[in-house]
Amino acid sequence: MESNTCRNSLTVKTSHVLPPDTNTHGTLFGGKLMAHIDDVAAIAAVRHARETVVTASTDSVDFLAPVKEGDSICVEAFVTWTHNTSMEVFVKAVTEHLLTGERKVCTTAFLTFVAVDKNGKPIPVTSVVPETDFEKQLHDHAPVRAKHRKERRANSKELATTFGTDFPWDR
Repeated sequence: MESNTCRNSLTVKTSHVLPPDTNTHGTLFGGKLMAHIDDVAAIAAVRHARETVVTASTDSVDFLAPVKEGDSICVEAFVTWTHNTSMEVFVKAVTEHLLTGERKVCTTAFLTFVAVDKNGKPIPVTSVVPETDFEKQLHDHAPVRAKHRKERRANSKELATTFGTDFPWDR
């Protein structure tokens, strides 16, 4: 299986923030931004694997700057690391005030995708080769992030088992 560079999966999407995309404060709905992030990250993962993918996890998404009505939102993503059947994707979202040109990073995130076959079973993915210093830094720290994801997932499974499907007041 050949390897791909991070650049091969680079995906960029720019959208204009319009009134239906905003809340009562005139800023982009957080869920709308998260949808942009998942969409762009999924395309990057498919570009890397050239297979169907599913979202396995999203690390924390911190909203660092508001995205206002009339601004643009530019979401960039690329695969930073792979492990057997999974891919870690780094995402950066930048808001731009279109009249002044002022730009701010409004969020960064890491998402994990798994490549699947037509039956939904995980399949191996091509390794990724970082080229730039930034890509190498993300790649080198990925195993630590993966370890934290694994721990977080175990905690989530424990909570799901503990609380089950009933509402708390039904117990």
